[in-house]
Amino acid sequence: MNVLLEYCRTELTIKNSRFIAECFPVETQAQARSLLHDAKQKYFDATHVVHAFITGHNAEVSGMSDDGEPSGTAGRPVLDVLKGSGITNILLTVTRYFGGTLLGTGGLVHAYGDCAKQVLSLCKSEPFVEKRKFAFRADYSSFDEIKRMFSLFHLGSISENYGAMVDVTGEIWLAESDDFALRIKNLTRGRSNVIYQP
Repeated sequence: MNVLLEYCRTELTIKNSRFIAECFPVETQAQARSLLHDAKQKYFDATHVVHAFITGHNAEVSGMSDDGEPSGTAGRPVLDVLKGSGITNILLTVTRYFGGTLLGTGGLVHAYGDCAKQVLSLCKSEPFVEKRKFAFRADYSSFDEIKRMFSLFHLGSISENYGAMVDVTGEIWLAESDDFALRIKNLTRGRSNVIYQP
């Protein structure tokens, strides 16, 4: 499975109806529902805000809604495209502004499916790897050596705050977290300990 790296958006016009397809990275079903709520507020004047989402390491949680379109013509094709993409931890919304021409059942299925395919073709993703958030504090004398060691690990979202000491937060691949903590403890002769969030 892959995970979405960043927000992505595209727009299509089909028989005068405007379709806005958007992808959002999410980690939980609750987060997907919160972003969907935001989208419905943003596009309060739209005819429909259809969605599908998938979360979980093995894509075990999913959901979708036709949001007023005929049953099975909107949310289902979007979810089917999403399932075929191999991406998890993703919310895909398709917002429709009705243009006055009815598309029919088959037309709707194609329109929503095509919108989902188009936005997914623009998305950047990476293999799903479980990560842990970490924090540690180090003195300036050992921090340069610690920083050189960073290149040996898969780290992300690194933040360094310089005060009396250097406070560091970030994310690391779960499989590397024990070795990372041990190396920092050894480099600082036990003065710095990595703390992981549960």
